Amino acid sequence: MAQSTAIVLKGYPRLSETFIAEELYALEAHGLEFLIVSLRHPTDLSRHPVHREITAPVLYLPEYLCREPSRVLRAWRKVHGYAGYRLARAAFLKDIWRDPSPNRVRRFGQAMVLAAELPKSIRHLHAHFLHTPASVSRYAAMILDLKWSVSAHAVDIYTTPEWEIREKLADLEWLLTCSEANRRHLAGLAGEGKGVKVDLAYHGTHVARFAAAGATPNGHDGGSPDKPVRILSVGRLVAKKGYPDLLQALAELSKELYWHFTHVGAGDAMGIQRLAKRLGIAERVTWRGSLSQEAVIEAYGEADIFALASRVAADGDRDGLPNVLMEAQAAGLPTVATNISAIPELIGDGVTGLLTEAGDVAAFSDALDRLIRDPSLRRQLGAAGAARVAKEFEFSVCIKTVLPRFGLMPARNVEKMV
Repeated sequence: MAQSTAIVLKGYPRLSETFIAEELYALEAHGLEFLIVSLRHPTDLSRHPVHREITAPVLYLPEYLCREPSRVLRAWRKVHGYAGYRLARAAFLKDIWRDPSPNRVRRFGQAMVLAAELPKSIRHLHAHFLHTPASVSRYAAMILDLKWSVSAHAVDIYTTPEWEIREKLADLEWLLTCSEANRRHLAGLAGEGKGVKVDLAYHGTHVARFAAAGATPNGHDGGSPDKPVRILSVGRLVAKKGYPDLLQALAELSKELYWHFTHVGAGDAMGIQRLAKRLGIAERVTWRGSLSQEAVIEAYGEADIFALASRVAADGDRDGLPNVLMEAQAAGLPTVATNISAIPELIGDGVTGLLTEAGDVAAFSDALDRLIRDPSLRRQLGAAGAARVAKEFEFSVCIKTVLPRFGLMPARNVEKMV
C-alpha cells in the first residue's frame, strides 16, 4: 500500500524522543503506511530498540540550504509554478518580515524540497512540534494544497511567538497536545468558535516494561555510609530541567545523611560537573551520559528515589509532562519534582509523590530529606504512583486517542502490538 501520510520531525532518530518513536511504531503496527521526514540527520551514536522495529522510509531534507544548493534550486524550479507556491511564498514573506532570521529562510527552503520530493500518494502532513517542523509542514502543505496537523509538546508551545501559533492554528486541520495545561493554553490562543480542534492525548508509557525494572524498596535511611540512598535523575542537561537547582538541593542536605546521585542524559556536562565540584558533592555524583532505553530501565531498578527539578528557562522553554516521571513511577520509584506545567496532572503532592515550587531549592532539599530518611514513605508513594500510572497513563490506552486521527481503529490486541 502506498504511503498516505508524511510525518515531519526535527530529527530522526533521537534518543531523547522515545515517545515519538513509540507512537510511530504503534501507528505502523495498526496499519498506517507513512513516510518519515527529518529536518536533520541523527547525531546520537546509538538507537533505542523501537527504532529498529520501525520500517517506514526516511526522507532527510537539506539540514543547511547552503550545503545542497542544487537540490534546493531543483525544488524551486519544480514548484514555483504551482498555484499553491504563491500562497506559501506570501505566508513566508509575512513571517520573515516579523522574524528576519536564517532559520526562517531554511524552513521555506526545506518546505520547497519537501513539496518537490514528496511521493504523489501523500495526502496529509503531520508535524511533531509546533515550531520548525510545523512551519515546514505548513509551507509545504500550502504549495501542494494538502491538509496538515500537529502534535504539540512543550518547548515548541512556549518558545514560539503567539502570533505564529495563532496563524498555524487557523491553517491546520487538527492538533493534539500531551497535557491539559497545554490544551487550555492552545485553545485560548485559537479563540472560541474558530473551529480549530485542539485535543489532549497523553503520551503514556509501557507500564509493564518499566515495572519489570524491579525497583526494590529497602530500609536504607541515609544513616549508613555503606548503604547510601540512591537518587536518580534522567533528563537532558538543559536549563528547563533545573539541574543546578537539584545539585544545590543535594548540597544543602544534612552532612549526616549518606546518599549518591546518578544522572542519565545528554548535554554538555562540563559546566554542571564543575558546579558539583564547587558545591563539594562531586564524589557523591555519577554522570552516565546518554543511555539506551534498556540501560535506563536498569537505572530505574537500581534507584531508591527519582528527582527532577524542572523550571521555566529564561527563553520561556519548560517541561510539559516529562515521560521520565511516568517511567520512574511505573518502576515504583517515589518522585520529587516541581509543580510547573502539567506535572501536577501526573503527581499528586503527598499522594503519589512530592512537589515543590520551581526554583525553591530549600523546599526541594527538604523533600529529598524526607524521602531519604523515611523508607516507609518511599514505599507508600512509590506504590501509589505506580498504581496511578498503570490506571491512567498506560501507553496502549493513551494511543487510542491518537489512532482515529489517522483513520485507524484500535486493534483488540493493542497491548501486544505496542
